[in-house]
Amino acid sequence: MTRTVLVSGAGVAGPSAAYWLHRHGCSVTVVEAAAALRPGGQAVDFRGEQVKLLGAMGIADEVRAHETAMGDQLVLDRAGRTAFTVPARFISGEVEVLRGDLARILHDRTRDYTEYVFGDRVTGLAETADGVRVTFRHGAPREFDLVVGADGVHSGVRAVAFGPETAFRRELGYHFAGFTAPNHLGLDHSGLVYSEPGRSAMVASNREPGTVSVGLFFRGDPRGYGRPDRRRQQELLAEVYAGSGWEIPRLMRAVPDAVDLYFDTVGQIRLDRWSSGRVVLLGDAAWCAGPGGSGTGLAMMGAQILAGELAAAGGDHETAFARYERRLRKPARVGHKNGAGSAGFLVPATPRAIGNRNRGYRMMTGPVSGKLLDHLGYRAANAVRYREYRDRVAS
Repeated sequence: MTRTVLVSGAGVAGPSAAYWLHRHGCSVTVVEAAAALRPGGQAVDFRGEQVKLLGAMGIADEVRAHETAMGDQLVLDRAGRTAFTVPARFISGEVEVLRGDLARILHDRTRDYTEYVFGDRVTGLAETADGVRVTFRHGAPREFDLVVGADGVHSGVRAVAFGPETAFRRELGYHFAGFTAPNHLGLDHSGLVYSEPGRSAMVASNREPGTVSVGLFFRGDPRGYGRPDRRRQQELLAEVYAGSGWEIPRLMRAVPDAVDLYFDTVGQIRLDRWSSGRVVLLGDAAWCAGPGGSGTGLAMMGAQILAGELAAAGGDHETAFARYERRLRKPARVGHKNGAGSAGFLVPATPRAIGNRNRGYRMMTGPVSGKLLDHLGYRAANAVRYREYRDRVAS
């Protein structure tokens, strides 16, 4: 009998789960709170074992056709001069693509055999003798054999099945805002990083020469700013970056017109278990690591492992969920370790910390220490090895 699975989240983890679950004979419905796929977003990269996964999914060529082709990134000092250069292979891996492009590729790959429901979300989960009765904000209640929460760091499925986010979240001590702005710097597949104590800006060109992706990292209220509306987000950014040097004032003038402004605290999700009965979490909903934690690649690897273990266990979800978690716990810890150290690079707190970062990375990016940088870049990506599971249906 074909298993029915509800997947919450149509970003990257959700459609990846739909792909692999279908290959193992499941009928999948994906529900997404947004009205449509979200375009743009920050770049995500793949390397090592994760590149094998792209090939196994049959999307490697299309991902490469949309890669950002980013070059090196220059980290600047307070005078706007180059302090050190971060090689492209460290920042962008073997292939890098915008998150929105990747989501569209995965959606297109799965839409012929997956039911996608946009503009709705899970509001209730009630386990029955042989399934889960799911209630939605808008749609009628439905019953599924299993539910996968792949709906990101602020997972609604996790909140319903496990409890409030505050119980599982560890803040990393800084905040992030991202948006697209005009490319007044004339960057061509390259990036710049500028830091002042407690606040930084990363500006990078990619496939659209007229625009740049801007990432703002800043320390602020350690309790976070909650979930402010767009107007308050703009006010907070203006307050935080008031008096900044370099090109910050011109970048800030682009904020009011940015249609893709994203604003959030940066933190990690840590749970003692990733499943509860017939409900299981995947990706950031289960183990969000933060920047540098190889989150996108690990979420896609996790989707393949989750579906494969369900097939290998003959549909015994308790056994499958336990095996899935055993395979991914160590890689998730590696990602957490990488992410926990991200603040020192992205947003040094003091002038001394900025100087120490610059000196340290100048040494690491030199010809003698290049292998160390490669090790750091591949450590999280190769923490879990790609392993094939036998398919139940044609892909």
